[in-house]
Amino acid sequence: MASESRDRVELLQGTLDLIVLRALSTMGPQHAYGLAARLEQVADHPFPLNQGTLYAALVRLDQQGWIKGTWRKTENNRDAKYYAITRAGARALEKQTDRWRRLAGLVNKLLLQGS
Repeated sequence: MASESRDRVELLQGTLDLIVLRALSTMGPQHAYGLAARLEQVADHPFPLNQGTLYAALVRLDQQGWIKGTWRKTENNRDAKYYAITRAGARALEKQTDRWRRLAGLVNKLLLQGS
């Protein structure tokens, strides 16, 4: 049971990492609050993103060298850490996108078989 829980957390982290990398790739540098607000805007369904979960993903991606954070002023003149995707992050995004598409294809096939 503990292994199943850990696998689920890793899958969720991988999915969130992919979402964050893709968002930064298309939207350019964002601070955490702006990123969360933009993801909620883009989502077809409510996408309440826990700030703690998002910050953990940003720290994890920064530690992996896939994003880089720099302090800047927001449009409201507040200090915020803006995150941008790195070259290594762009390569990881490409690999993760391929992996996601293969996984989604398998899940879709399985779901269609069950219908």
